[in-house]
Amino acid sequence: MTGLYYEEFTVGETIDHERRRTISESDNQRFCDMTMNQQPLHLDREFAGDTEFDERLVNGLYTMSLAVGVSIPETTDGTIVANLSYDSVEHPHPVFHGDTIRARSTVTDKRETSDGERGIVSMHVEAFNQNDDLVCEFDRTVLSLKREHATEGGD
Repeated sequence: MTGLYYEEFTVGETIDHERRRTISESDNQRFCDMTMNQQPLHLDREFAGDTEFDERLVNGLYTMSLAVGVSIPETTDGTIVANLSYDSVEHPHPVFHGDTIRARSTVTDKRETSDGERGIVSMHVEAFNQNDDLVCEFDRTVLSLKREHATEGGD
């Protein structure tokens, strides 16, 4: 599915994203390795077992990245110029190996750029686990193509 062009976003619209992902131990390990994050709470079973969580936690940045990723098809797939910002990130509940994550996005604001050829769209993204616990939320702002300017120079 192609993402939405600027004019197709409606402020107040909520999009429940169909894609989900169950996070494996391997996913968490690879993400930590790629980002050089060696926090023992994510990687060391014994260390994490002595915390209030009793087990390793999935890296919060992976959870946030996953929420963005599962939202792409219905929001910005092929219609984005750039991600401009991620703000107000919160992780109200922990994520564990084996949790299945889903996301929803609510369009909170939009405005045209000064040249009128593109638009800036802000969305509030929420990620939930299989128990419907909110595990991550943040505001994402993107620079979006307008349909009429999307194919200029591309044909």
